[in-house]
Amino acid sequence: MAKAYVVLCAAAVVSLVAALPKPALGFGDTGAFDPRVLVAGGVKGAARVSSPGRWSWELQQRTSAPARLRPSTVRADDPSLASAPFAVWSGETSPDPLTAGEIAGLRRYFALGGMLLVDDAGATDSGQPSSFGVGARREISRVMPDTTPIAIGPEHVVFRSFYLLRRAEGRVRGPKTLDAIVRGGQAQVIFTTHDLGGALARGVTGSWEHPVVPDGDTQREHAIRLAVNVAMYVLCSNYKDDQVHAAWLMRRRALSGAP
Repeated sequence: MAKAYVVLCAAAVVSLVAALPKPALGFGDTGAFDPRVLVAGGVKGAARVSSPGRWSWELQQRTSAPARLRPSTVRADDPSLASAPFAVWSGETSPDPLTAGEIAGLRRYFALGGMLLVDDAGATDSGQPSSFGVGARREISRVMPDTTPIAIGPEHVVFRSFYLLRRAEGRVRGPKTLDAIVRGGQAQVIFTTHDLGGALARGVTGSWEHPVVPDGDTQREHAIRLAVNVAMYVLCSNYKDDQVHAAWLMRRRALSGAP
């Protein structure tokens, strides 16, 4: 099943790339991968400011899939959260309790099939969660009280969607697996204790902003591959029908030949 998924996913992305005009790689175009920064729980932006743009750049260079080089920011209580299927919530310190509006917005987003990556930028070198990682899980449990995260590893499609990966890695090596809330066969929330954004972050001079421990460049490459796999998983997963994003969904399905 995993191999079949990878083949179908690759075919869908190739069709999408071939059908989109060249300007579709620019900021603001529908259907491109957008690692949107989630503003929630008092967290105002990405913990690693340059990482979302670098994520998109790596995806384009390695797969030719369309991606926004200037990713957007979205509030959890903004209806536009449901206009695209992916967002990233990252931090180093404990988030504030989510407001009623943020909880409602995230519940609607997940009900429509949205996916959230929760990236613990404050994870220790040994992979222990920071106060952000602990607090983010607490707040997500308020949004989705009927769910429990489970460990996912190399057998899961996220580890096979483009590269074949043996384990999760980021700025810190952390645990071999990721934790995920899976509903309807889809990983809707993925928790990292690896500071994935820290491995991606690169300054305007071209230098990497954070050392990767313990295995340096090799580990950074594996982290970038994990980021690419997450993006491919997002691009190839189904996003449930709803009028607010019907145009985005129908366009992608038409180009990929999905039912």
